[in-house]
Amino acid sequence: MEPSSSSEMARKTWELENNIVSTEGPDSDAIYFYDEVAQSKVQQEKPWVSDPHYFRRVKISALALLKMVVHARSGGTIEIMGVMQGKIAGDTFIVMDAFALPVEGTETTVNAQASACEYMVDYCQTNKQAGRLENLVGWYHSHPGYGCWLSGIDVLTQMRNQQHQDPFLAIVIDPTRTVSAGKVDIGAFRTYPEGYKPPDEPVSEYQTIPLNKIEDFGVHCKQYYALDITYFKSSLDCYLLDLLWNKYWVNTLSSSPLLGNRDYVAGQISDLAEKLEQAENQLSHTRLGSFLIPSQRKKEVNLEFSNFLYFFSMLAFVACR
Repeated sequence: MEPSSSSEMARKTWELENNIVSTEGPDSDAIYFYDEVAQSKVQQEKPWVSDPHYFRRVKISALALLKMVVHARSGGTIEIMGVMQGKIAGDTFIVMDAFALPVEGTETTVNAQASACEYMVDYCQTNKQAGRLENLVGWYHSHPGYGCWLSGIDVLTQMRNQQHQDPFLAIVIDPTRTVSAGKVDIGAFRTYPEGYKPPDEPVSEYQTIPLNKIEDFGVHCKQYYALDITYFKSSLDCYLLDLLWNKYWVNTLSSSPLLGNRDYVAGQISDLAEKLEQAENQLSHTRLGSFLIPSQRKKEVNLEFSNFLYFFSMLAFVACR
């Protein structure tokens, strides 16, 4: 199979896996029109101030999604950061574009310095001069290998953003768990106002959290909520998508997941072993042994082990295709 055919097939698979919907009809490209008057009216009314759950959905263009994924993958095990441009439509964020920020990242944090803020301002001004009128609607960063959620630092950052430049959205991408030509591991979040106590919500989809991150996850998980994410593209996206995909697919998204994620797989095995040891220690310290150990904890460990085996089998399957 020729490289071009492989690239095209991989892109189609990527769009199907992530359920990217094509806008159709005579007004299919209307979503790309920016109405300054309507956006100014929304900014004046601020309906989200009286309702902490006002925003419930996020629509992300396929182009913005691909740019964020490529950026996150390029960072490897180092966290990256960028911002998103778009608009508001009712209770929905519409993300039209995204761009990277020159920041200093580590394996667990990312810090934006003054130079990054200057770059962001210059970029937005240049965009407006070129006719791109969309405002900043959020920021994104990566969690390489440890899932999509907000850490304590992330929560504080998002709270400040919502206080000073709302409406604003936080997106987290896990590039390590994003399998080549597969489903993007992504989450979109908004924080609650300080002092707000949210009502009990249904349990969210289970995700594996490394042992050294569980405490940070548990302490702050009630300070924010997740938004539903969908993706779209139109005829205006196709040409740019082709250019971006062909430029980065070989070096970034098509790399062998089995080889590229070998450190992550080793880390998952080690983390799982620690959790099993912790569960056994809890069992040995109880007076009634297995009769007293919570069955829920056993289910979590078993589910985590099953998830790991599934992830590993998927890596092997994709690598051998």
